[in-house]
Amino acid sequence: MTLPEAIDAHPVRRVSRRLAQMPLLVALAFVVVCVVVMCAVLAPWIAPYDPSLQRLDVGVSLPSSDLILGTDTLGRDILSRSIHGASTALVGPMVIAAGAFAIATILGLLAGYLGGWIDTLIMRWVDFMHGLPSTLIVIVVVGVIGGGYWVAVAVLLIAFVPSDTRIVRSAVLEQRPRPYIDAARSLGISKPRILLVHIIPNILPIIVAYVAIDFAFALVNLAGLSFLGLGVEPGTADWGRMLSENRNLLLGGNPLGTLVPASAMILTAISMNLIGDWLFEEFIG
Repeated sequence: MTLPEAIDAHPVRRVSRRLAQMPLLVALAFVVVCVVVMCAVLAPWIAPYDPSLQRLDVGVSLPSSDLILGTDTLGRDILSRSIHGASTALVGPMVIAAGAFAIATILGLLAGYLGGWIDTLIMRWVDFMHGLPSTLIVIVVVGVIGGGYWVAVAVLLIAFVPSDTRIVRSAVLEQRPRPYIDAARSLGISKPRILLVHIIPNILPIIVAYVAIDFAFALVNLAGLSFLGLGVEPGTADWGRMLSENRNLLLGGNPLGTLVPASAMILTAISMNLIGDWLFEEFIG
């Protein structure tokens, strides 16, 4: 290998080169995600008003110099509520995506590498879960338990595990027959060490890419539960809840009460999908 080829093969330089060649649309997606993260972290300092502050004497109002996006039926500032809504839109989906893949990684590693009855047991459970109407099950379970943001997060996390397990298992099956695994076995390296030290680093790009995609689906599902009244508590600044509370303002009053949270949710979900697809194509495909 020549010196230029060796330099280009260095992992850090290779990643830097791919980041420099990032498409404009993906770069804009990263910007959107960064803005959402900033809103979630800095909401108490950048939101102009308390998101729960009710001004019944004002009621519904259109945008003005003091209220940039206007107010909802209770006189609450839509801009402040949209900024604070980034917190629930970010934390819950990230917990669902990361948590589901953490569990799925363990199950997928065991099923893909060990095989045998362990693989059969895990995959029959995955098949059983896939046979259930997951969306309906989530709605029923959350409704029976009593709803709540973290209850919805926990139920969605479990619902995401089967699909993620299939992904991890497929990645492990692709790695298992490779020469470096045979070499590790011939050297007497234990199975746990092979899984943790050799296989996981090689399938980590797949996990990262699909976590980003899972985040987008979790965001939409969690917002949908909030829209149905099964997610966050009434009055909470949440994009899905805002859609439910302000849906009557779309045709009269202040349509921004619906359009702003809907646009924020759609842009965030699309951005995470674009990032996940780009990561998959650049570092895996």
